[in-house]
Amino acid sequence: MGPALPTLLLILAGVLVGGTLSLRRQGAPRGAVLTTGVLAALATVAGVLWLLPGEG
Repeated sequence: MGPALPTLLLILAGVLVGGTLSLRRQGAPRGAVLTTGVLAALATVAGVLWLLPGEG
């Protein structure tokens, strides 16, 4: 899966950010908005960290 994984993680992050904004505009419960936002942040961090040079 190599080079495709960080791309997929960043795409997932974008979808989750869009979902977070949509949930907020629709007046969803705060827990749902926060959960989606945290998942978006985690996917972004994972995608960026995967791209950093390192061992292997």
